[in-house]
This record gives sequence, structure tokens and C-alpha cells, in this order.
Amino acid sequence: MIKIIDGGVCAAKGFRANGIHCGIRKNKLKKDLALIVSDNVANAAAVYTTNLVKGAPLTVTKAHIADGKAQAVICNSGNANTCNADGIEKAEMMSDILSSKLGIAASDIVVASTGVIGQVMDITPIENGMDELVGGLSLNSTAAAEAIMTTDTVKKEIAVEFTIDGKTCRLGGIAKGSGMIHPNMATMLVFITTDVSISSDMLQKALSTDIQNTFNMVSVDGDTSTNDMVVVLANGQAGNTEIKEDGEDFKIFMKALNTVTVALCKMLAGDGEGATKLLECRVSGAESLAIAKTVAKSIICSSLTKAAMFGADANWGRVLCAIGYSGAKVDVNKIDVSFKSNAGEIVVCQDGAGVEFSEEKAKEILLEKEIEIIVDLKSGEFASTAWGCDLTYDYVKINGDYRT
Repeated sequence: MIKIIDGGVCAAKGFRANGIHCGIRKNKLKKDLALIVSDNVANAAAVYTTNLVKGAPLTVTKAHIADGKAQAVICNSGNANTCNADGIEKAEMMSDILSSKLGIAASDIVVASTGVIGQVMDITPIENGMDELVGGLSLNSTAAAEAIMTTDTVKKEIAVEFTIDGKTCRLGGIAKGSGMIHPNMATMLVFITTDVSISSDMLQKALSTDIQNTFNMVSVDGDTSTNDMVVVLANGQAGNTEIKEDGEDFKIFMKALNTVTVALCKMLAGDGEGATKLLECRVSGAESLAIAKTVAKSIICSSLTKAAMFGADANWGRVLCAIGYSGAKVDVNKIDVSFKSNAGEIVVCQDGAGVEFSEEKAKEILLEKEIEIIVDLKSGEFASTAWGCDLTYDYVKINGDYRT
């Protein structure tokens, strides 16, 4: 049984965190430097953005956790440290400064940055704020969750409790992401901690498998970020027998991880820049998983569909259009579409053609904050889900002057 609990990245035994304003961001009310630390060296796994343009922190982090080990995560917001000639040097300096304060190896530190691309990173605020950052480490995850936010409007954190090998285990995460979010991996920053004892190889397998149906199925705006990653640290303090291979314990761990990642996916999609609604597209009846995923992604990425959802307009033709250009092999004469929310459910298309429905009822359904777009391809047994948000006027406003 998986139980939702409080605590975020500090729910698991042996993890502490903090977040402060050190001066990278001009607004003193905005935290801009986060830290997560394990009491002992943990096994680590990560996945990274597929964008060919990658931030310097990703290069440094890949090198640091090549041995499958890490003990701390440091992340700044306000500057992406990307496309800078001295980016690698600055990212290494971040870990070196933290290393000296914590007394741990610099090679055991994950470095992450998020914010504006192409602006030289001033390391001085980070160096000056390190004593406060380290000195304020506690069992409260909230400050760290706030410090990694950029255009996010709400912090994103969740944790779960479960049992493996008779031991109580916990797994929790924090995330940031509001814009530049689009499949495939990884288009956000996500930091996950657990006290489960699991080998680095199995931890990587769990993460790499999970993201295919979670973070790779989230889209806000069609832009894949340059900086983002998902990192998991497992310090083994729960005391279970180490998970080294597939089996029941690994399945339980996978379920717990998926519970956290799906919840974070919904938080990320629902907090898309300018968004007013969370969209969940559920596709069933596909001939293959690849087809189901392609169709779900295409619908959730459709600007016209997203705009229709913003206007509470049951324009189902835009859904069919997105399926048609997705490249997926489907029989368009079999497709059923319906819209669903807390206000009810309404069928708008059957066998690829429109049906009579109440526009008033459809409007009522689409005015809710969370909307499901349900598609049945009626051609197979495979299904997939994707998450996104509506497209609003505010998205353009936010991104029109993001840098200036």
C-alpha cells in the first residue's frame, strides 16, 4: 500500500534541505538557491534533457555521478548557466564551494541551474550565501522547493510511505517547471530522495523506465529546455535488503516512484505558464503503446486544442485534427472522443464523426480546472496518458519579456 505523506525530499530518513535568497535574482522575496543533503553517500540515478544545447551544470553532474554515487544537490534559479564560455568552471566552483562547507567530495555533488540562458553566472552571491544555506539545513522541504522555482506560481512537492522487506520506506520529490516543457526528457527540474536500499543500476533502471510514461508525457508549450534533469538519490537508511534485481520489492519501489512522478507531472502541467486548467488526455484502444503515446502527446501539444480548452469550447474537431497529423497509424473512422471533468462527461464524437450534444453542458464541463480528453481508438488493447494545460493570453505576456 502506497500512502501519501508530507515531507517532500525530507520525508525519507537521512535527508535535509534548505533554500535561501542569495542575490542571483533581483527580487529579494524570491529564493534562488536550494540545497538537498543526505547524511551518507547515496546511490544516484539521473536522466537529462534531449536538447543538443545543454547547460553546463548537466555536463558537470553527469561526470560527478558517473560512478552512481552522490550525497548532495545544489541548485540555483535565476540564471541557467547555459551557453557561457566559463559555464563548466562556474558549475564546478558551485560544487567546490559546497564541498568545503559540507566536508564531502565535490564529485558527490549534483549541480543544477535554471533561469535565463546566455547570461554569465556571477558566483559571488552563491559563495556569500553558502554559510546561510548550509547552516539552515532542516527536515523541512518547502524552502528548497521554493528556491528552484522560476515562473512557477506554486511549489511542487510530494512524498509517499510504503513497505519493502518489512521495513517502512519513504520516497519524496520536489519539482520546478512552468514553461519550456515538452517531451522528451527532461524538461523540468525534479529532485527525488528515498531511504530505500537499491543498487545504482536498479535505481537507474527504475527511473529510465518510469519517465517514459510520466515526464516524457508532459507538455506545456512545445519547447524542450536546455538545462533540466531528474535526479534520484537513495541512501539506504530504511534498512531493507538491497534491491539488486527484478522482483516483488522492485515492483513495489517502481509503484512508489510512479505515484510520486505522476503527481509531479500533474503539478507541472497544471502550473504551466499562464495556465488556468490542467489537461489530461487518456488514449485507449490503440494497436500499440507507441501509437497510444503518439496520439496522446499530439493532442496535448496541439495549440488549437489548448486554446479551445482555455475558451471552454468543445471543438472536438481539433482533437481529431491532432490525431490525424500525429503520424500514428489509426483508423479515423473508429475514433470516439469525450470530455470529462467534475461537472460530468459528454460524448462529442463517435466513429470519427460528430454527434449531437448539449453545448451548454459541454461548456459547463470545460469550465472546470481539471479536464480529461478521452479518446478511444477502438483498434487494440494499448493505452497511454499525457498531461498538459490550456493556452492563454498570459503565456505570451510571460514569455514576451521573460529576459528583460
